[in-house]
Amino acid sequence: MDTKKKEIIGKHKNPGQTGRRKGKPISVNTHDFPDKKKGKAVPYGIYDLGHNEAWVNVGISHDTAQFAVASIRQWWRALGRRRYRHTQVARILVTADSGGSNGPRSRLWKYELQKLADELDREIEVCHFPPGTSKWNKLEHRLFCPITRRWRGQPLESYAIVVALIGSTRRDGGLEVHATLDENHYPKGIKVSDEEFSTIHLQPCNFHGDWNYIVAPRSRKIR
Repeated sequence: MDTKKKEIIGKHKNPGQTGRRKGKPISVNTHDFPDKKKGKAVPYGIYDLGHNEAWVNVGISHDTAQFAVASIRQWWRALGRRRYRHTQVARILVTADSGGSNGPRSRLWKYELQKLADELDREIEVCHFPPGTSKWNKLEHRLFCPITRRWRGQPLESYAIVVALIGSTRRDGGLEVHATLDENHYPKGIKVSDEEFSTIHLQPCNFHGDWNYIVAPRSRKIR
């Protein structure tokens, strides 16, 4: 899982080339100043390595820990529970980088994961890539690169266009991408108190427990 670069919504230049009839180029604005009314798109990707399938949650608000966990929740409801309905999934493994909304130092990230673990009644194991190695994440190459190629040369004039282009992304090897628009507002600056943080059923793993840990439902102990 990871966040793709935020994209300005509007009639702005998008790098790359696409096929057009001669003499009929797409007109775009001279400058790419953000339009406060149109805002920015925040694509958050969840990539399933086993099924070569991805879910992209396109936010219209801020890239926060709440938004990151909400994206996992959306993936599970739309794809995860359907893909794994015939298996006894006791634990969900998530790989993420070491910064931003899903960083290992974020209290809100772990607090929101606890809510999700309680909701799904499943353990959530998180493995963070070491600092500076986020490009090892296969999501970067197998999902974000194809999305960038898909919309090259096309102005992202609306959220509907962003969702449609992401959802129509395909790649040799059978990559299937699903996308949805998340219109919820995720405020910045939410603090998790010591008391709230102490309620998290958090167990560090033996290897680099600060980067690798398990969040278990409050209803049961970690196995």
